[in-house]
Amino acid sequence: MYHKNGSLPKRDQIFVFASNLRGDHGAGAARQALKYGARFGRGMGLVGQTFAIPTKDADIKTLPLETIAAYVDRFLKFAREHPEVTFFLTAIGTELAGYSHKDIAPLFKPSLKNISYPDCWKPYLEL
Repeated sequence: MYHKNGSLPKRDQIFVFASNLRGDHGAGAARQALKYGARFGRGMGLVGQTFAIPTKDADIKTLPLETIAAYVDRFLKFAREHPEVTFFLTAIGTELAGYSHKDIAPLFKPSLKNISYPDCWKPYLEL
């Protein structure tokens, strides 16, 4: 569901991943996002068939939850404005940034029908 097999998203699909504000995209889902159009130097927003949500700053330090929440709000606004698009959301902030699923998943409430959420987040989103 999250293109783990390396297939490219279809025209109406966007791969959503965690990034740093410097846009390094060197590891994890960010590295995978390069296959779908992410670009080095772009650490926030829509690029190609990807949407970057920062979880680390330009010095690669983990951002506070409040700051991540603001970036998540920007993403959710974009997703609401584009109901024709399916967004494949990775479990942002739970690997390299070090937050738990319980910390991050609730930032994405209320859930939207055009977002495909990680299965491990379903208990926190009431899907």
